This record gives sequence, structure tokens and C-alpha cells, in this order.
Amino acid sequence: MEAFPHKYEVTASSASGGNITLTTEGVAPLLSAAPAQFDGPGDQWSPEDLLVAAVADCFILTFRAIAKFSKLDWTSLECSATGTLDKEGRKTCFTAFEINAKLEVPEGTDIEKAHELLEKSEESCLVTNSLNAAVTLNAEVTVK
Repeated sequence: MEAFPHKYEVTASSASGGNITLTTEGVAPLLSAAPAQFDGPGDQWSPEDLLVAAVADCFILTFRAIAKFSKLDWTSLECSATGTLDKEGRKTCFTAFEINAKLEVPEGTDIEKAHELLEKSEESCLVTNSLNAAVTLNAEVTVK
């Protein structure tokens, strides 16, 4: 891992109407538009979708690192996230995120340890730690 601080640069570009193109070095461009709730087309990723996706993505990446360090064997992790956008006074902002994690582990795995590592992942996620919103984790561990 590189020493901190890390910098991430993304460029957004658009004509006066239509999609926004998001680019960063070494990655395919991504199209974005306003969500249907803000009169957008509803058929592209929106900034709101991308933020909630970042929560789910970061949770899984954090769990991978913590599970590896803790030597926890696991089979799969599915994570869905829901962000609640609301008004706080005159500001529109995300006020809450709910993370639903379904972890599959091999037979013989310490289920309690798996739950603890899921909780630690929620506490350690750099994306949710960077946001000013409540985060709720609903974790389920099943043996496969």
C-alpha cells in the first residue's frame, strides 16, 4: 500500500444537456445523469447511485482485508445498500445508510467471529467514515 495521503482525481464533462461522462486514468468512462427523482432519465448511474454503490463496494473491500488479516475463510458476500436522501433544514443530504450483508462461510467457521468481522468492517469503512449520516448494518451469516 502507498503511504498516505492518497489522491483520487475524476473528471466530469458534459454538453449543455444529456449525460455526464466521468473519467479517471486507466478506467473506462462512465455515463451519469440525474436520477428519475430529480427529473432525470432514470437509465444511467446518478451521483446518488454512485455514492450508495461506493458504500456497498467499500464495505466488501474492507471486509476482504479484515477477513484476510483475521484468517477467516469465507465463500461469498453479497451487500446491498440503501441511502436515504432527505431535507435537513435548507440542505438536501443523505441522512442514513442501511447496509444489508449476507455472508456465506464454509462449515466449521466460527459464526460469532464472522459477525464480529462484519461489524468491524462497517466501523472501518472509509466511505461511511467520510460521510455525515447514520449507518445501520444488518448482517446475516450462513454456512454453505
